[in-house]
Order: sequence, then C-alpha cells, then structure tokens
Amino acid sequence: MSTAHVPAARTAGAPQAPAPELPPDRAVLPAVIGTAVQRVDAVEKVTGRAAYAADVRLPRMLHGAVVRSPHAHARIVSVDTSLAERLPGVHAVVTGADTARIKWGAFRPDLYPLALEKVRYVGDEIAAVAAVDVETARRAAELVRVEYEVLPAVLSLDEALAEGAPLVHDDAAGNLAHEFSFDRGGADAWFDRSDVIVEGVWQSTRQWHSSIETIGCTAEWSQDRVTLWVNTQTPFLARQRYATALGMPLRAVRVVQTEVGGGFGGKSGDDNTSVICAILARKAGRPVQLVNTREEEFLASRPRIPMRYHVRLGFTSDGLVTAKDIDMIADNGAYTGKAQAVLGAATVRHDALFNYRAVRARSRLVYTNLVPTGAFRGFGNPSADWAVGQAWDLAATRLGIEPPDLFLLNAVEAGSVSPHNHRIGSCELKQCIRRAAKAIGWYEKRAAPTPNRGLAMGVSVHVSGRRSFGDYDGSSAMVRLAEDGRAVVIVGEGEIGTGARTTLAQIAAAELGLPVADITVTRPDTDLTTHALGALASRVTYVAGNAVKRAAEHACEQLLAAAARQLDRPASELWVEDGVVHAPPAAGDDTPVQVPVGVVVRAELYRPDGQPIVGMGAFDNPSEFPDQSRFGNESGAYNFVAEAAEVEVDPATGAVTVLELAAAVDCGTVLNPPLAQGQVEGAIAQGLGMAITERFAWADGAPTRPSFTDYKLPTAGVMPKLHVEFADSYEPTGPYGAKGVGEIALDPVPSIVASAVADAVGVRVHELPITAEKIYWGIHDPDGRAREEGESR
Repeated sequence: MSTAHVPAARTAGAPQAPAPELPPDRAVLPAVIGTAVQRVDAVEKVTGRAAYAADVRLPRMLHGAVVRSPHAHARIVSVDTSLAERLPGVHAVVTGADTARIKWGAFRPDLYPLALEKVRYVGDEIAAVAAVDVETARRAAELVRVEYEVLPAVLSLDEALAEGAPLVHDDAAGNLAHEFSFDRGGADAWFDRSDVIVEGVWQSTRQWHSSIETIGCTAEWSQDRVTLWVNTQTPFLARQRYATALGMPLRAVRVVQTEVGGGFGGKSGDDNTSVICAILARKAGRPVQLVNTREEEFLASRPRIPMRYHVRLGFTSDGLVTAKDIDMIADNGAYTGKAQAVLGAATVRHDALFNYRAVRARSRLVYTNLVPTGAFRGFGNPSADWAVGQAWDLAATRLGIEPPDLFLLNAVEAGSVSPHNHRIGSCELKQCIRRAAKAIGWYEKRAAPTPNRGLAMGVSVHVSGRRSFGDYDGSSAMVRLAEDGRAVVIVGEGEIGTGARTTLAQIAAAELGLPVADITVTRPDTDLTTHALGALASRVTYVAGNAVKRAAEHACEQLLAAAARQLDRPASELWVEDGVVHAPPAAGDDTPVQVPVGVVVRAELYRPDGQPIVGMGAFDNPSEFPDQSRFGNESGAYNFVAEAAEVEVDPATGAVTVLELAAAVDCGTVLNPPLAQGQVEGAIAQGLGMAITERFAWADGAPTRPSFTDYKLPTAGVMPKLHVEFADSYEPTGPYGAKGVGEIALDPVPSIVASAVADAVGVRVHELPITAEKIYWGIHDPDGRAREEGESR
C-alpha cells in the first residue's frame, strides 16, 4: 500500500522528487493534485450539449402546469376541473384527491403533494394539468375554478407568536414548528464576571437561490414504477421523500440526476415539483415534464430562512470573551422542509470560532403563512454571522481593540473543543485573520483614514459534511478499470456546477496513475450508482473524495497484482504513470518495461477464470450524531474563513459602495485552484446580494412582482476588488489534506458590510438588506422612528 497521500500506483520503484516546500510530516503530493485541471464537463457546457432538466425529451411527452393559491390562508371549498379537462390537448388534471394524502418532509412531515382542505401561503399547490405543450397546460390551469373561504393569516413572526394567533397547522400549538435551548458552562455566572457586555437585535431576510436554471422534473411510469429525471442536488435523499409523498415503496421510485444549473441548497428535494410531475404522469399514462417558471420559483421554492437574533456577549477588560447568549426566532414559512436542521446550525455552529467559556441559547422555528423556507448556501451561518459578527464588532469598539486583534486573542486553534463538543482538527483561523488584514491593508488604512470610508472584519466556520440524516454521513464508490485503459468512477454524489466531478476525477487519477482525461465520473442514478447523500454541507470533496480515493487505491492494488503475474515481477517493483505500468529493466537488460494499463486489464479479463478490475471504497465522516440540543462533534473537519471589507458611504444619499473585500480561506489542500477560487468568488457575490441588493416589496403575504425586475442580483458593477487567498493548511483526515470550501466565503459578508458602514458613518443597520434609505435616515434622523421599507419578510 502507499504511504499517506502518495498514490498506491507509485509506492515502489517510481522515482519521486523531494518537496522541501512541504512540512516533513507530509508526503509528496501527486502532480495532478493542486493543479488547474480543466473541468471534465467544460466542453459539454460551452457547446450546449449538456442536458439540463428542460432538455429531457421522451416519446409522447406531455408538459405540466400548476394551479396555485392566490391567498395566504384559506379553506378550499371546492375545486372544479371540468373546463380544464375539456380543453383540447389536455390529457390529465389532478387535485389532492388524486394523491396518497400523505404528509411528507425531511424532518417534520407537514406538506401534502397537493393541498387538501386548506392552503397556507400564496403559491401553495392545489391542482395540476398535463397537456400537449406548455402553453396549453397553462391555459388549462387558468380554467380550474377554486372556491375559497379566506381565513385570517399570520404574515410575520410577531403576528404568529401573538396570543390567540390563528394557527398555520392545527398540530403546532403557538405556531411553533420546533424549539430547543441549552446553557453550557453557566452563562449567568460568566456574565457576572464580565467587564464589558454588548448586546443588540438583528434580523435577516428571505434570500432566493436564483439559480440560472429553475427547478424541473420529467416523470415516466413503467407499470407500477416511476423514473424521475430531476435537477436535484440529493438524488438518493430526494428519492426517499418522493416515495413517501407518493405512498409507494422505495423500490418503486428511481431518480436520475440531470445536469444541474446551480443549486445552492434550493434543489434539495423539499418542494412538490417532482411529486406533482409523477402524479400527473401516472394519471396521463404518458411521460410529463414540469419546469418552474421564474415567477413560480419566487413563489414556491424554499428561500433562505429569515431569523431574528437577540445577541449578548461578555468580555473581560483585556478582551477575553466570557459568555454568549442568544435568543433566536426563525420564520419557517408555511412548511418545514430542512428548516429544523438549519435552525440548529444557526444556533450552535459559530460557537466553534472562539474560546467561549459559556454559551446559552433559546431557538424557535415559527410557522407563518408565507412561502416555506429551507436550505441555502451557508445553511444558517450567514444569518448567525450577520448578528453575532456585528456584536463582536461592537465589542471591539467598546474595548478599544482592533477587530483582527480581538479575533486573534480569542480564536480557536487545532485541538480546541467548542462548548458543543465540536473537536477542531486542522485549523488555520489565525493565519486567515492575519492574511485578510494584510490583504486589505488594515493597519495602513487605520493609520491614514479616509472620510466616509470604513473597515470591518468577520470570521466564520463551516463543516465538511455533517451527520444529519440518521447516524451516517458517508459515501461509497466503485472504480472500474476498462480494457481500453480508462477508469470509470461510479459514485452517486453528483455535480451541481461546483466542479465536483472534476475534483473526484483528479483524486482517482492521482491514485491510479492515469491522466484525468482517462477518468469518467458517472452521474447519479439511484438504480446504477452507489448510495450517496449528495451535494450538501460542503461534503463532496471531503467525504466522497475519500471514498473515491479508497476505491481507486483498491483498483490499483488489483492492477499491480495482475501486472505482476503477467510480467513475472514482484508488485513492489511496479508503478503506474501516465496510463502505463512501469517496471525497471530486467537483469542484464537496459530496456525498461512499459505496458499500457488497458493491455494489463484486458489480459486479466481474457484468461481462464478472468476477473474484471473493480475497486470498492467507502468513507464515513469521523463525527458524531448530535443530540436534540445539538451537542456532538457534527463533522470530522471544519473549514474557516476570515474576511475584511472596505466600504465608502455617500452621506448625502446613504448609498454604499463596497470598494475592496479580502477573503482568506482555510480549506486544507486546494485540489484545483481555479475551482476553489470560483467557489469563493461566487459565495462572496451571493453574500453581497444578501447584504445590499436582494429584496422584494411585499403585499398580502407575497412579493408584489416576483421577478428579477424587482429582485436585484449583484452584477459586475456591484462587485468590489477582490483579494482571495488560501491558507497553508492540511487536513490529515481529508483526501490529500483537503476539506470543504463551497459555502464558507458567503457567511461573513453581510455582517462585515454592515460593520464597515458603521465604521464609515456611525450608522449600524439592524435589518437586512442594508439600503441607502436606512443609512440616510440613520445619518440625518438618528433619533427618529424606524423607517422600514416593507421588504423584510
């Protein structure tokens, strides 16, 4: 076997160059690791050959449309589908009566595939139509007549929690979907010993994923079994939930992942689109395709959860943090999805950043008659950092300590253990803080301040996978060597645009000694690939990467054993490089032995009792399943970031411009620098959208114009000058020292923009987004009543 981090294919006999730039406890990394390898899907995407959800074409395929509620809360008196059914070209109309009448959901089953008796938000699905084309389906949907009895609705957290408030769900007293609390370390005693205490209330808002591709599905039945082609991030997990919603055994549902045009948590399989598509296809007796319009995406997908935090922090006079206390309320919307898990992460994860002596929290997830919420890149961290990060900035001001210095004084290091038993392995948070401060020119700008310009810094921590779905956060893979010299990596994790298939191909290539071009990574298919949890929690590189690495090691062992038999040489003398098995010259012969991998594989197969070369590998995240109060080491590897921003504020208008933003990321070994750089830059862009541009005007429980006309994504003109750096870091449990990078850089952005505005003009915004109007009134009428813009639902 290979020594750590060196491919099994090159463990003996192969010349290996020294690498003095690496610490002595690290072995030499293969050349393909840390290299800007071209994405394996690049040609398909730039030529338009990549097949997304709307590109699926099946014989006799119909198209679907959904009838949605115009009311936030109403009783369904009757549904008349007769006009729609008579429209030429219509093949099926379904309502709740055509469903299994089973509630489903990832953690709290509370959602019917089509509404029964009640609708609970504007956009709730009531009926659906399948027709020969999209236009006919939409016309038919407009012909479905629904009679409603409008009911009182709760359209905010305060309304939902008010005494005697209407219930969104009759089985959720007080409109509470979930709550938990803890006090670890005795917070009151530590606050009593604190010299400085800061506190405040901050509220985040809904943010939509706004992927370039909307949610879509194509369904086809074969007798009593349905195949779903879906742009989901989590094919196997989605399959389990779809089977429940359809009232069918798991074996009756097959999910095939199409190309995914961006996910960001929004394609985790928590919405009804695929289930409705399957119900339509069953009734029509033909394949059906259902793809959301952009308006539907805004009305009925699962945006980021708005959260209101009351934060209290204690410190000694010399800057050591003592205690943290938060009281957090999250707006679940009408249905739960993954919101319960998001609530937990938003409550505890940031406690793994600093050496808190005590932490206390009370967290509540509250039903409202608004669009359901769910997973979004960062999974609760951005909302937590928005509030807690600003409290730390306030503390730095009160203590008279520069934020980078305050962070360095309190930051965790390798070996630290959080109050929730998060056990920190590799950790270069302090290195990140120093690098971000240097990149932004922190101390030079402090020495020569510019009027109306402000600086701020924030930090965050994220997981590399998390045990959320049963006591398992693993992955498995198979690597099959083909007689043409290629390798096929069979793995069910999938690709959502991040470059995961490329990274997994690099790992396999490094272990097998093959060029990346000779590695094929399969797409997920619940019938054909190994079981996988999918693209969530920044887990694919770390968890699936380890599984692929082990499978490739296993395949390479078999390859070398086969070559040893064929060449009559000890396997210890052989190695693989560039797709060729090498052996030193035989005694008395100066000619080196070189046999293509395909020749060895074919010879091993085409012989008496021949065998294919197939490697198996599995890896389970070395973590714990947290208890109900979120105590437990939820991940085997934690990634960190420090970010600093400089903004300029126009005091005449309140307009804010983010001039520079520096991000220093600890993600272990960077396997593919351009891919990692792209993940950081994209995350920063989404963070800026959350901070300053993305909002709706609301009326009667819904956005007034659910389109990009009102909802402004950050464009190139909004982006600041970026400084992106990666810490010199190595995670011993990761593949070649790598850990997650996909989400972490989004987390601190809203907080540091707000704190930089406060540094520039003395106005601290407490409710997202950070608009010119809020800043203007903070400057010109700081003692006036709060002026809200109505976009904070």
